[in-house]
Amino acid sequence: MRKKQLEEAYNDCWIYILLLTTLTILIQSVKNYYFTVNGCLISYNIFLIPGIYFLSNYICKKYDYKKAVSAIAISGVIFVGFMVTMEFAMGRGLVLSNLIGDFCGYIVSQFVNLMIYLFLLNNTKSPYILILLTYLFSIIIYYMIYTLIYLNLVILDGYWLKYFITLGIEVLICIPVAAVDKSIKRGL
Repeated sequence: MRKKQLEEAYNDCWIYILLLTTLTILIQSVKNYYFTVNGCLISYNIFLIPGIYFLSNYICKKYDYKKAVSAIAISGVIFVGFMVTMEFAMGRGLVLSNLIGDFCGYIVSQFVNLMIYLFLLNNTKSPYILILLTYLFSIIIYYMIYTLIYLNLVILDGYWLKYFITLGIEVLICIPVAAVDKSIKRGL
C-alpha cells in the first residue's frame, strides 16, 4: 500500500513522455538541415536519433514496459500530427511516402529496440556491449524501413557511402549513451 502511494506521488513518467515527444518533433524539424562529410550530405538529426531510444529505454527501465509503449504511441501520433501540420503550414503538399516512411521507421524501430531491451533487462545482467548493439540495431532498422518506404527501393549512387558514414557517426554517439544507460538503476 505504501509503495503504491509513493509511486502515485512521485510518478513523473509524463515528463519523460513529453521529452520523448519533443525529441521526435525536433528530429523531424532538423531533418532537412545537412552537413557534409566526404562529399555526402548528412542530416543533423543523426545526433538526436540515439536519444529517442535512450528515452524509451529509460522509461521502460525506471517505470515499466506499459509506460514505454504509451510513450512511443503518444510520441508517434504527435509526430504524425506535427508532420501533417507543418506540410500544410509551409504550403507544400503532403507526401504520403515521406510520412509513412518516417512513422513506420520510428514505430517499428522503437518496438524492436524496446523488445530487445526488455529481454536484456529480464534475462541478463545487461552487459554494456549488448546494450550498445541494441541501440545500433534499432538505428539500422530505422534507416532500413525509412529507405524501403521513402525511397521506394531506389538506391542512389552515393547512398551507401552516406549510409555507412551515418552509421559510423551514430556508433560514436551510442557509445557514451549505452554507458549512461548501463549505469541507470532499474525501478523507482
